[in-house]
Amino acid sequence: MAKNKMKSHRGACKRLKLTGSGKIKRNKAYKGHILTKKTAKRKRGLRKATVLTHADTKRMLRSMAR
Repeated sequence: MAKNKMKSHRGACKRLKLTGSGKIKRNKAYKGHILTKKTAKRKRGLRKATVLTHADTKRMLRSMAR
């Protein structure tokens, strides 16, 4: 039996969500502050969640301990 268990990165678990097909959903950055200079179209696009790239998925799954 393994001596140590892998701990999940709690920050990553709170920010990322696993979909049914095994992809990882994330929210977009740059929506926190300094919104007056950003166009309405740009802010509208930042609202939508997106899927994590294939290159980052394996690394994030490891940090989420899945």
